[in-house]
Amino acid sequence: MSVPRQLRTHQRQLAGVVAAIASGATEARDILAAVTPGGGKSLLPVIAAARLMQAGLIRRICWVVPRDSLRQQAEEAFADPGWRAALEHRIGLRAAENAPDPCRGLDGYVTTYQGIAAAPALHLAEFRRHPTLLVVDEMHHLPALPEIDPVASRGASRAASRAASRGASRAASGAAEDGAEDDPAGAWSRALLPLLECAAVRLLLSGTLERADGRGILWLPYREGSKARTREVDLDAPGWAVVGYSRAQALAERAVLPVTFGALDGEASWRSEEGQEVGPHRLSGFHPDETTRPALFTALRTGFAEALLRQAFLTTRALRSRRRRERGLSPSAAAPGLGKLLVVAPDQATARYYLSVLRGWVPPEQAEASVGLATSDCPGSPQLLAAFRLRPEPSILVTVAMAYEGLDVPEVAVVAALTHIRSRPWLEQMVARATRIDPHAGPYEAQRAVVFHPDDPLFGRFRLRMETEQGTLARQPRARVTGGVLPLWLRERLPPREGITPLTSNALTLRFRTLAPGPELALKRPELEPGQGDMFEPPSVAERRLRGRIGEMVASQAVEDDAMQQGPHGGAGGPGLYHRYNAILKRVMGNKARAQMTLMELEASIGWLERNRLSDHLHLVADDPRYAWTARKRREWRPPRSQGVQGTEKRPNGRRRSS
Repeated sequence: MSVPRQLRTHQRQLAGVVAAIASGATEARDILAAVTPGGGKSLLPVIAAARLMQAGLIRRICWVVPRDSLRQQAEEAFADPGWRAALEHRIGLRAAENAPDPCRGLDGYVTTYQGIAAAPALHLAEFRRHPTLLVVDEMHHLPALPEIDPVASRGASRAASRAASRGASRAASGAAEDGAEDDPAGAWSRALLPLLECAAVRLLLSGTLERADGRGILWLPYREGSKARTREVDLDAPGWAVVGYSRAQALAERAVLPVTFGALDGEASWRSEEGQEVGPHRLSGFHPDETTRPALFTALRTGFAEALLRQAFLTTRALRSRRRRERGLSPSAAAPGLGKLLVVAPDQATARYYLSVLRGWVPPEQAEASVGLATSDCPGSPQLLAAFRLRPEPSILVTVAMAYEGLDVPEVAVVAALTHIRSRPWLEQMVARATRIDPHAGPYEAQRAVVFHPDDPLFGRFRLRMETEQGTLARQPRARVTGGVLPLWLRERLPPREGITPLTSNALTLRFRTLAPGPELALKRPELEPGQGDMFEPPSVAERRLRGRIGEMVASQAVEDDAMQQGPHGGAGGPGLYHRYNAILKRVMGNKARAQMTLMELEASIGWLERNRLSDHLHLVADDPRYAWTARKRREWRPPRSQGVQGTEKRPNGRRRSS
């Protein structure tokens, strides 16, 4: 007889929020689920979809994930027979490609950020066709855009002014008007924005509410932070329902495992760019200095890395041997629940080096099956990731970034953190790979996550922040003094001081420390707060509502016009039609972005859209090289009268005349 499924605290909270939305007790349509990594976010879309579809508020579900390897896990969440029975739902989702009819007779589909960016018009048309629940997984990947974020808009304007002063006026115009991004995530944000504006209900999921580059996150509400030049996520924002599940709550409910850090100290020597030998320098220290990152760079590629790998390997081997003895299994028997090791390397070349080292410690007949490598340049990486997640072997996986976030492998008990990245969001996700409870590994008390890492002060600062800060801040970027500076997100991922040559390193001492539970998120649930006598709409809520309405109206015209262009002359609209129409509206309204408009200006924009078609004002972007070609093609082509364009006829010169 199966044990009835029990909801955790945040899952019950979400069920209450969705019930309030379904019953009309709250006007909120944005749900933010801030769930600690490993706390169990994958069930939240199932809970929300089941109740909202039953109430008739939605007819489709679109779940967007950051990587292709996570699409199958999203499908499995809706297909789990235990939860289908417990929640009494019959909803099915499929992992869709960018092909027509992504649902294929089911109730929704799962796609990736990259898939949305590659075919935004396809997905926007689906959202216009049916009321849709949009689920955005790992929302922190999406940076804020100038169109809807006043702070990002001011930053784009400053960037445009600096670029113009350097004689790059064309680049400045693009940065100011369209929020051009320095990284692919900016393109993801631009592609997701129309879907966010058109969705009937939005469920935004994240294990961290900070970005590594310090920028704001797309769509989230912010308020001024307690620290200078910072903003923090406004968890009490009107119109939002926030569900929180901190690590302290998850530990109290035994939803995640406690973490023990094994900090290995060492010293390293390297050759500088000028050819001088530097060191040996200790990795540890009270504060980071100019030797911290070069020493870490050297340590990850020389003898210190082998020593840390050895500690993680021996710990994993001892764990697997103990569990085999407790079950009465032979030394070579493969079974679920024995424990696995995840090795996170700094780059692909070093990952292959780690692979050879680990396979040298395993009997030759087992090396190929027991130790695997999953990097983006390996053709069989998706299959290997699936095997690591679902099968007893391989028991050791070496990767760079493919498996650090979202990968649900409860058997991972040990992590070797041989990475130079020290941003909190990245490291939190990596640590969480080992905090999931393994149902095959025995009682909760017998399980513990162990993370081995270099004992540098930057990692120590990360541990302190996990224990003392909520992790909801966004930092305003400082003005760049000189040109050619790499963006912060890229600098985080590049090895420091690329010109140095690692020489030697060695391990010294190993210290173990258990991570404290950390702070709880101060969350409020608007739908449970007592009502007031005279209800009114605050200006910030009205502004957000009107901006969303404008986005829906622009998207509606883009979908309609793009459909009319699908004739023998081809689609002149294409993926950028929504953003082209946004640019036209901006010019009509005096070159003022929606994020900068007053309430009266937002209402005026809606009134203008109700009376006019954006396609009749393509001349406003004719001088813009980004839109000139498609604008010209649209002027040259008009649908025949048989397509239902009433009251017009085509003159010999190609222009229309109203009848």
